[in-house]
Amino acid sequence: MTSRNPRPRPLTDAPFLIGDRVRGTTYVPPDPYRHEQPERFEGVVVQVGSGYAGVDADRTLLWVRLADHTERQALVSETELLS
Repeated sequence: MTSRNPRPRPLTDAPFLIGDRVRGTTYVPPDPYRHEQPERFEGVVVQVGSGYAGVDADRTLLWVRLADHTERQALVSETELLS
């Protein structure tokens, strides 16, 4: 018997896992000298959170790799899992 989903999603409380396909809006930190604007994206999760305890307390971030192999930062709350 073969599985239809070659990589079943493990049971976890984490909203996203490394390798998940997601869609959302990029996060641009508030800074009066930044010229970037938030943009829509679709890609694969490569990192969830900063990796440092307490750093993401006020906003949980993730990093997503796009098709052009660049990465974008996004808020977990503004990102959705694609099936």
